[in-house]
Amino acid sequence: MKIIYVADIHGAFERVRLLLSETVADVYIIAGDLIDIPFYNMNTAINYHELQSYFHGLRVRRNKESLTIEDFVDELLDQPNMTAEIEEYGARYQQYTIRARRVLQQKYKVLENILSTKQKAQIFALPGNYDMDLKYTSLHERDLHLHCHDMKDLKIAGYGGADIWTPGVPERYVVHYQGGIPLESGRNEMYNFFKAVKPDIIVSHQPAHGVHDRVNQFGTSGSPALRHYCDNNPVMLCLTGHIHMDWGLQISENTIYLNPSNFGEVTTLTGGVAEGGFFYTIEMDEKQVKKIIFKKLVEDRIYDIADYYPRNGKWQESLVDIERYAALKEGRNFDTKETKSSHIPEVQLYNEIKQFYRTFQTEETDDRLEKLEQISRLIEDNVHGDIAMDVMGSTNMGLCENTSDIDFVVYVRCDSDFTGDINSCSQFKEAEKIIEAILKPKYAFQIMDSIDLNLVEKAIRSKDYESDVIMRFVAYRAICRPINYRFVAPVEDLLNQDMEYRAELEGSIRSYFRIFINTSQHTRSFKKYESRIRGIGINLPEAIRTKIKAYFQQDSDQKDCPVDFMDSSPES
Repeated sequence: MKIIYVADIHGAFERVRLLLSETVADVYIIAGDLIDIPFYNMNTAINYHELQSYFHGLRVRRNKESLTIEDFVDELLDQPNMTAEIEEYGARYQQYTIRARRVLQQKYKVLENILSTKQKAQIFALPGNYDMDLKYTSLHERDLHLHCHDMKDLKIAGYGGADIWTPGVPERYVVHYQGGIPLESGRNEMYNFFKAVKPDIIVSHQPAHGVHDRVNQFGTSGSPALRHYCDNNPVMLCLTGHIHMDWGLQISENTIYLNPSNFGEVTTLTGGVAEGGFFYTIEMDEKQVKKIIFKKLVEDRIYDIADYYPRNGKWQESLVDIERYAALKEGRNFDTKETKSSHIPEVQLYNEIKQFYRTFQTEETDDRLEKLEQISRLIEDNVHGDIAMDVMGSTNMGLCENTSDIDFVVYVRCDSDFTGDINSCSQFKEAEKIIEAILKPKYAFQIMDSIDLNLVEKAIRSKDYESDVIMRFVAYRAICRPINYRFVAPVEDLLNQDMEYRAELEGSIRSYFRIFINTSQHTRSFKKYESRIRGIGINLPEAIRTKIKAYFQQDSDQKDCPVDFMDSSPES
């Protein structure tokens, strides 16, 4: 079983949609904070916050802190002889609160619509301190707060909220956090709940005391009750968030604690903006955690940052992407400073259309992607060197059927002194044997191209504008879907260090791409995709239909250019 865990999405719904379309897992856990602000306009949020502060101060002075601000305002306005200022501010505050609830519910409905597209997987959500209690929202059936769900042979349970008041969110509708009450009182709601349901996996927005709970200026902030429960009960995983900069994997009393840092962008304590996209994949075999991978989603690319796996009774960390790991460790943004790729209009339109279709990704697509990932793991374990793939056709679009074949490009690194045809390279030949053994019994497939990454890297370092292999690499990376991207990512990062060079290469392949667009097979493929989503009751939105029309109306000049590598038709 594979679990994907993200926390603190802070309204990054489009990034969640991309995560669902770009990954395959049995279970997704999305822990608060789900929302950014309870309005669509920041000025409205600021005005509401100012009114909250006004009434909070008044509440303190009148010793009414046992009431929520909303109840306190209601009580004030029911009293005779209130000042004109209180009446004016109170009426405005009530109006803002009603609007906040309506907007919040609309936002959760949008998120639910996104999550509901991933029908094969279980998806759970937990509220944070920026959220409403999810029982009032469209996410109520996914809610983990004070709920326990069965997940194959495992129990998962959660406790949301946090022990701080979040300005700008109506107090009346938030989770009233009672996980900080001293255990001796017997009234700690979180501890009593976990003790009653005995979960294997705990999800809590607020971290446990002493684990991923340190805020630089203020010290530790975690829950002693949560730490006490996990230390004294058989909890496999404790998944938390809230403290964005105290992330990582930590083990105490056989419980694995994970905090992936923020998935959505967040404002830092120093006033900057910290990029997000971080998440974990957790691979499990029955009731054992076999491997954990720390990852980062950047646009539609997923970078593996670090691997964690047990060896000789201890968990080991193996860094995959040292630069991104170091940037997060130091609190630096890494990817937001990069100029983004996909420049030419044809590629941009193609990818926008592709992302729409992937919203309706089929189970048959998931099956094929899982098989390709299995191949990459087997090759990593059994062959000298790694393998990566770029997937084409229906699998790339996410719209495979039972009869769909699998077309893909294979990337390997041949021996450094190898100079022959890649098909005679030992790494490729060994990989090809494993591909045949895994795919041939069930799927029709075709290796459309094979590329030695050593040659790609050599072309990039020498700024070779004429290299056939670098142009093929750029073309596939612009439009295809990667498998085992960690093997390709350093090469594409190297390419992206000189975006002028990449742009020039994309310009060079533009004429090939235009010829490819106008092939009858490519046109039939798009008609096939439209037919497949119509078969599940979805009509193409006018905006997507307009993009498809624009895509096929791109200029088709330079038709005397050879079709070359694009003639293989990635949409077959």
